[in-house]
Amino acid sequence: MLRIAVQSKGRLFEETSTMLAESSIKVDGGKRTLLVKAKNFPVEILYLRDDDIPQIVASGIADVGIVGENEFVEKHEDAEIIKRLDFSKCRLSLAIHKEIDYPGLQWFNGKRIATSYPRILKDFLDKNKINAEIHEIMGSVEVSPGIGFADAIFDIVSSGSTLVSNNLKEVEVVMRSEAIMIAHKGLTTEKKEILDELLFRFDSYKNADGKKYIVLNIPNDKIEAVSKILPGMKAPTITPLNTKGWSSLQSVIEEDSFWEIINQLKALGAEGILVVPIEKMIL
Repeated sequence: MLRIAVQSKGRLFEETSTMLAESSIKVDGGKRTLLVKAKNFPVEILYLRDDDIPQIVASGIADVGIVGENEFVEKHEDAEIIKRLDFSKCRLSLAIHKEIDYPGLQWFNGKRIATSYPRILKDFLDKNKINAEIHEIMGSVEVSPGIGFADAIFDIVSSGSTLVSNNLKEVEVVMRSEAIMIAHKGLTTEKKEILDELLFRFDSYKNADGKKYIVLNIPNDKIEAVSKILPGMKAPTITPLNTKGWSSLQSVIEEDSFWEIINQLKALGAEGILVVPIEKMIL
């Protein structure tokens, strides 16, 4: 049985739950349940605060954990990153009042900076030879300048809307972060085998994310041109049609780019274009 530590709420919780579900791992249980076993796979999910996950994994209480890279770096625990998960992306940035004319990093000399990430901030300030006061605060960091507690903040930024609503502006990006999977360094062979299968399922889900399966009919003399536009994973699949001089072409396309090339396909004579979702993709 492999134990996975997962954030108990928030965006990372939602996206992790989706990834587990799309990997056909059935986990039931209310939000008040701390430890839940999967019904059809040898894993159990341990729900925790995000800032507790690095220590729980490093100590071996959980075998692996899914956590924001920012929390892992801040806690500086002895676990290893085994996979970047490409979701819950954000950045850790310095922000100041929007009306301040920002001249550069030297502005922070002698200033008070409020943050929930003092270790990362101190490393950054030391590296850049900036002498500032760091005030650690848990939650609602963005209100600190407005109430006179600090001159600036160092905090997570996603869309930037929270900064705007508090009359702040982002002036320095210190670190970019995403969800990562970390592991205890002493996993048994049995647990490593379960983990390998879990990662295989995650990869199959992520490979399909944002991709669509496209089928179209095309004149045979245009197959080469269409193949350059739709190369697929290796090459498109070509099937002759009953209509002389025509074939069916099947490939994979990035969803975001479909509307950019649809006119190119039509100009080449493509007809009967069908686009369908892909649930899993094994490379």
